[in-house]
Amino acid sequence: MKFLLLSSIFLILGSTSLVYAEEYIIDIPIGAYNPELNTVAEVWYDPPQMFVTVGDTVTWYNDDKEGHTVTSGEGSGRFGWMSDNFGQSNGIFDSGRFMPGESWSYKFEESGTFSYYCTIHPWMEGILIVEKEIPDFPHDATGKKLEFPLLQYTPDRSIEVNLTWDPQVIKTHEKIQFVYQFYDPQTNSNLASMKYNFVIFQNGKEILRDEGLSQIGGDYRNFVFSDSGSIIVRIEGIHSPSVFAEESVTVSGNFQNKEQRSVDFTTAVYDNPEKTSHETYHTKPAQRLSTYYELMLLIILIPGVMFLIAMFWLKKKPKIQDETSGPLKV
Repeated sequence: MKFLLLSSIFLILGSTSLVYAEEYIIDIPIGAYNPELNTVAEVWYDPPQMFVTVGDTVTWYNDDKEGHTVTSGEGSGRFGWMSDNFGQSNGIFDSGRFMPGESWSYKFEESGTFSYYCTIHPWMEGILIVEKEIPDFPHDATGKKLEFPLLQYTPDRSIEVNLTWDPQVIKTHEKIQFVYQFYDPQTNSNLASMKYNFVIFQNGKEILRDEGLSQIGGDYRNFVFSDSGSIIVRIEGIHSPSVFAEESVTVSGNFQNKEQRSVDFTTAVYDNPEKTSHETYHTKPAQRLSTYYELMLLIILIPGVMFLIAMFWLKKKPKIQDETSGPLKV
């Protein structure tokens, strides 16, 4: 029964594949040695700006008529060299001089924005934006691959919590839906009407706290992350509101209360290469199942009550005697 419920609520996730590093090429066109670009070349490095990811390798080919370098740092600008500005290296990488027909490669192991130039021709400038590698599979904060649904037990092992989220790989400025359910591990049955707090911590700070009441054992929350970094999804204070508020249990001689019934799940958020902002989303369901039940009861009960009142009123209504017909006969 439990797995049937899960299959109806959790999304079916496809198979994943490994992420491979890529190789990119930047051409130094003929005429790049000319600061005025009075040649067929339109740029000094082609393309002058490129986006890659951590682990990728970039190769520069010298198709010009003179030797060049690829040196990290700031160049002089087109005419800065005329004022004795020959650029400034920052020491991150330096190809040294390589001649026409030769090439030089560099593998980027760190994310960031890297400007570079040619120390021989300091007007030649380019830029590389190296982004963090985004895997195509979900993982925890340590990088371990996750298989949905995730499963955790509260410390007293009285409640089992299953969690999944979609999309599997979390990126900034993209709506993420967290779906979770509660079970009794002894009976393998779904636990309905469980109260709890849904909390998200990112980079050591609490960024969301929302109180919830599960329906038919499960619930969901929507959230959009503005920043990248590791996160903890915590479902805490899990208990049934029908039980006394100070509900407690003794496990192996240790006293525990409902506030200690919490579970943690970890993962990471990546910078979204396609989005820099997002619209506002509803964090929790706009309409809950309990609302539907209440509406159903109102729809059924109100007409029924009105009918009973009408019948009662008609029954109690006094009979009017017809003056022309004499005494009312029974």
